[in-house]
Amino acid sequence: MIGGGIDAGSRAMKVVLMDAGEGRLIAAGHADQIPDQARLAEELFEETAAKAGLAPKDIGRIVGTGYGRQLITRADTTVTEITCQARGVQSLVPEVRSIVDIGGQDSKVIFLDGRGVRDFAMNDRCAAGTGQYLEMTARRLNVSLPEMGHLASFSRRPAVINSMCAVFAESEIVSLLASGAGTEDIAAGVFLSIAKRIASLAGMRLQPPAVFTGGAALIPGMDKFLAEALGRTLTVAPDPRMTAARGAALIACEQMRSAKPACQGTSLRLATRP
Repeated sequence: MIGGGIDAGSRAMKVVLMDAGEGRLIAAGHADQIPDQARLAEELFEETAAKAGLAPKDIGRIVGTGYGRQLITRADTTVTEITCQARGVQSLVPEVRSIVDIGGQDSKVIFLDGRGVRDFAMNDRCAAGTGQYLEMTARRLNVSLPEMGHLASFSRRPAVINSMCAVFAESEIVSLLASGAGTEDIAAGVFLSIAKRIASLAGMRLQPPAVFTGGAALIPGMDKFLAEALGRTLTVAPDPRMTAARGAALIACEQMRSAKPACQGTSLRLATRP
């Protein structure tokens, strides 16, 4: 039996297919979001299944997650991204106790114990601490996101960016550029600003091992700024954009195993909150 997870995130759609018996990843797909999320979810799901030599009817159960999860008509049920993110990361790093996730429109810190999600904290969507804010900064600096990470590594005096709102933070960046501030210092200042906001969000509750997920985890150097602000070692998850979709697929697998006791495989506990 094959279980599927579809993560309709704010910036990208992700699909993961898992073998319910072996807990093995079969195929994964990723695409930038479009206004018609329902169509994108359907097309990406069919493409991902075809890549694995499967037809959509071969997928026994599908769990949807993410901001647009209610738009995923193919999903049999939906689960919050907090629970799916935790499940996906736990399958890769079983001993994980904290997850830092920087998504397109929010940042969150998830606190776990040995059984699952214990608590979580999420920033305000207007706060300057998201992937969208990083994309805006890269455009202003006329570089790609990877290039922005490379630039930041050369900074010796990161710019100070105080605004909590992404709109006002953009105005600060424009002013810094006009005043002749180095692009490397602005890039480092943005990374440092985000890292400090995440540290404030986590407070004193972040426990190791801590894992970094979300598209921002792919930007070179972002993990180092976060680790320094948090005072903790931070591990970047394997394929950090796909962990929530992976968790959704694993939950789909567990639901199939629960419905069919004869189906073999290691049991995975479903977090009861949030």
